[in-house]
Amino acid sequence: MYFRLVRHATIILGINKRKLLVDPVFSDKGSMEPAKPAESQNRNPLVELPVSGEMLTACDAVLVTHTHRDHFDEAAARLLPRDKQIFCQPRDRDKLLNYGFENVTAICRHINWEGMCIARTPARHGHGAAALMFAPVSGFVISATGESAVYITGDSIFYSATRKVLDRYKPDIVICNAGEATFSSGRPITMGIEDIAAIYRHSPASKIIAVHMESWNHCILTRKDLGRYVLENNMQDRIFIPRDGEEIAL
Repeated sequence: MYFRLVRHATIILGINKRKLLVDPVFSDKGSMEPAKPAESQNRNPLVELPVSGEMLTACDAVLVTHTHRDHFDEAAARLLPRDKQIFCQPRDRDKLLNYGFENVTAICRHINWEGMCIARTPARHGHGAAALMFAPVSGFVISATGESAVYITGDSIFYSATRKVLDRYKPDIVICNAGEATFSSGRPITMGIEDIAAIYRHSPASKIIAVHMESWNHCILTRKDLGRYVLENNMQDRIFIPRDGEEIAL
């Protein structure tokens, strides 16, 4: 089992001798408009890719949790090979096909691929009207015989469906899209400290990897602040906060 944070929500997950690229965003630092309205109006992404695009495109397949531009961008659409195997939620299949990709598989419930099962799970991208506006988004649980089960929450808050996923699949690893993404008004639309702490308490056998931080202008939770909370509450045994480019052996 292999994990590497690339940047923001872009990760490489090695499982069953295959490498899965999740939520590819290849754009150069500052090449995209800021998310609006937000307190910071710095251009996105806030940091450069720590690895080469060639390394990312060499992965065996791509998993797209949803196609918001901080999870799948025009640069990825341009650079990924047309015949690359891409998995996505049903709503995004036509969009990806329209980019010219030839092997796009929509996951309604679950599929089996190369000895692993990829199951789509619910996600809620915010609260109230915001969650409806940003829908649909998905999470995914990836499992294979003899490997750790990995739950990718996608862009979601912690809510009733998150508990059900944790109870049903009992994942060994939970990859949380943190950052506490927040606009000028309203509640956060991705996980913050309280959400991550809720997963820690609800799923005592799971290791938690927090990503989706310090790369996009509306993500206000920093690694430093989350790390301070983790240390103050003695959660460092199961919560990991990788830097961009960092690898973790699972």
